[in-house]
Amino acid sequence: MRVVPGDLLTAFYGTDEVSALTPKQRAAIMDQLGLSDPLYVQYFRWVGGVVTGDLGKSFFRTMTVGEYLAHRAPISVEIALLATLLSWVIGIPVGLISALRRNSILDYVGRFFTIFFLAVPSFWLAMLTVVFFVLVFKYHSAPFVIQIWEDPLGNLGIIWRPAIILALGAAAPLARMMRATVLEVMSEDYIRTARSKGLSQTTVVSRHAIRNAILPTVTYSGIIFGFLLGGSVAVEQAMGARGLGEILVVAITERDVIVVQNLVLLYGLIWTFINVAVDLTYAWLDPRIRYE
Repeated sequence: MRVVPGDLLTAFYGTDEVSALTPKQRAAIMDQLGLSDPLYVQYFRWVGGVVTGDLGKSFFRTMTVGEYLAHRAPISVEIALLATLLSWVIGIPVGLISALRRNSILDYVGRFFTIFFLAVPSFWLAMLTVVFFVLVFKYHSAPFVIQIWEDPLGNLGIIWRPAIILALGAAAPLARMMRATVLEVMSEDYIRTARSKGLSQTTVVSRHAIRNAILPTVTYSGIIFGFLLGGSVAVEQAMGARGLGEILVVAITERDVIVVQNLVLLYGLIWTFINVAVDLTYAWLDPRIRYE
């Protein structure tokens, strides 16, 4: 942000107006914005504000950064949650069926689609989806944010398209992991013992195999949720979903450093929280694991 070509004044005033400013005027504007101080002074001033709950103020908007993020964050959170749930609904059954029907037609079809959606970039698929909906259904993205508590159906109309696109990309590695872990678990000694007791295949899979095979999947699901929340910038932008992804793109374009810094901090805190939450779910899923 500090070394790339262009600066805040050019984004704020435009090239022609900035070139007309005198050095004294530029220095006065930079001082007014707090950008004339050394970088370490600006950084610690921002950190001090974060500690006290003051995230600062955007250079281009009247609302504070905290209000700005709180207004847009629900859209990104809803997209990430819906995409994660859909990736479970798609990926876990596909991986389970592929493992239980190994080298069958179902296995080949499942593996083909997982490889396909692993190879296709989500943002490219999102752009194709937008073109399809625009040409066929005359779709246009909402010009403003619709919160779920204001209009649930209108909110769903905003989030379901990017959620599906992201879910397809997330379900592919999830299905591959589920297939690999189920195949590994099904070859364990306790599975053979359960079968020797006369238990049916359904009982063996539901009571013994899935519970142990789901642990790596849960770990990866946490990673997926963090990625979808912080890495859906291109898909949100392509689908016109006005969430945190759009804020990040606009803030980088405008050189709005304060907004970008707070977004990076927010994404870091989210990743930390998700990793802790995933670790805590292990003890619930596997009784052999205990935290002391």
